[in-house]
Amino acid sequence: MSENLEETLPRPSLCDLENLLGYSFKNQALLLQALTHRSFVNEHEGEYFRNNESLEFLGDSVLGFIISSRIFQHYPELTEGELSKIKAYLVSAANLVRLAESIHLGEFIRLSWGEEKTGGRTKRAITVDAYEAVIGALYLDGGVEAASDFVWRQIGKFFEGLDLKELTYGDFKSALQEQLHNLGRPEPVYRVVDEIGPDHRKTFVVQVVILGEVVAESSGRTKKEAQQSAARLALESIQKESSADRGPSPVTAD
Repeated sequence: MSENLEETLPRPSLCDLENLLGYSFKNQALLLQALTHRSFVNEHEGEYFRNNESLEFLGDSVLGFIISSRIFQHYPELTEGELSKIKAYLVSAANLVRLAESIHLGEFIRLSWGEEKTGGRTKRAITVDAYEAVIGALYLDGGVEAASDFVWRQIGKFFEGLDLKELTYGDFKSALQEQLHNLGRPEPVYRVVDEIGPDHRKTFVVQVVILGEVVAESSGRTKKEAQQSAARLALESIQKESSADRGPSPVTAD
């Protein structure tokens, strides 16, 4: 059964959002799905609504591809690790929330009555998921070009103002903290477990501990560098978890 777009969300509202996106959908049902939180679907059981989780999954991958492609072309001289740091910063929840707010996305999300009452429109996880779902919908409706045009109209201002030196030591710990926050987990603990070599050439070994479990271990010439490296490995491990009930396996840097 197809959704009645006029009844579920007034057409002027969809058109307003399309104006903010700078794109007119051929299939507005995709945009509507991107705006539909699972709480809304649960509240309207049996009414054939679809939530935005599959579109969020797709949009996350599309966003990652678009960002990776652009920074690779713009910074061909950088290492894989440096490129990864730029990507992590650009797609961090903190940035995506700001971008979602710039198009007033929270005003368009469909939520249950209960989620609405508890401030769902301003919740970071809901907003970021909807933002990525919109990118997924743009990709399905208009292809890579439509998604890329939107992403770079949005992210271009962050991209142009990048401080590469600051990113070297600033993004992975922040990205890990944001990821844990979104999963409802406590902040990580960074533990120095070894110091190798003479004082003038010391190597620090740091572990990332979450909920009492060692999630990752890495080393660096300074504590800060070791923490960033370990945070990167921990973030990768968490993102690769195949089950929400199974914690990440410890990862050790080569």
